[in-house]
Amino acid sequence: MSDLSVIILTFNEEIHIRRCIENVRPVAKDVFVVDSFSTDKTAEIAASLGAKVFKNKWENNHARQFNWGLGNLPIQTKWVLRLDADEYLMPELIEELGAKLDTLAPEITGVILKRRHIFLGRWVKNGIYPIKLLRIFQTGHAICEERWMDENIQLLDGFAIEFSHDFVDHNLNNLSWWTAKHVGYAVREAADLLDMELHLTGGGENSISGQAGRKRKMKSVYLRLPLFLRAFLYFHYRYFLRLGFWEGKEGFLWNFLQGFWYRVLVDAKIFEIKRACGDNPAEIRVHLWREYHLAVDSRATESQKTGDA
Repeated sequence: MSDLSVIILTFNEEIHIRRCIENVRPVAKDVFVVDSFSTDKTAEIAASLGAKVFKNKWENNHARQFNWGLGNLPIQTKWVLRLDADEYLMPELIEELGAKLDTLAPEITGVILKRRHIFLGRWVKNGIYPIKLLRIFQTGHAICEERWMDENIQLLDGFAIEFSHDFVDHNLNNLSWWTAKHVGYAVREAADLLDMELHLTGGGENSISGQAGRKRKMKSVYLRLPLFLRAFLYFHYRYFLRLGFWEGKEGFLWNFLQGFWYRVLVDAKIFEIKRACGDNPAEIRVHLWREYHLAVDSRATESQKTGDA
């Protein structure tokens, strides 16, 4: 067991939460669940497995909820792992964490892990794997950047190293649930791209290193391409150039739905928002709040949200 706490954000995750908690128990001293007032048995299951359950109102912002956890949970360990309820660690990664984590030099404040996706029961290896994310960090040395989508853990000091083995994103819900979820994601992704283009929040881009930084730069290039055409080009890149077609029917559905249909939907939301507001950041901010309950950022005032100022 490592000197590690795990933070899991939940809302109606009874289908996943047992698998997630039981998976990390061998390597974690504490498991914290920050629940957004689930209406199913998520909190009860988590508590029965020994997790420490806290509840906080969801504000339609993953980063804000996670940062609330960092500021309010009684974390006593040196290290923190951010994990979603539908994720788990491969056995090889659990062994690697047990062997390496507590031996790292003090100046190493973060650990980058590789994420694999299981879609319709198949590991979709070709297309986008591996996605490398900073998911482990020293307590007090990192925060989650405030974005609507594509939020990353940011180190406040020190530097990160990469471990060899994978964690897994394996959602057990059906395709109807998956597509409905991505309709919601599309609104947040559209807001994120509009922020990058029009500076809705009034701030510059945060500096992110590693693969996440390269992905952010690629998104800046993507942003400059024409609406809808860029979705087609991205699908072509993943499915053909990155050999996604090798993954059979599951690979086609994954790359088509997540790499084309979803990207078209994001562009459709951008098109819709700009038809209503043009390129006016102030009008877009009000529109995002009124139509989708998306506040500009954690510093947004009520007057900004309602358009009274």
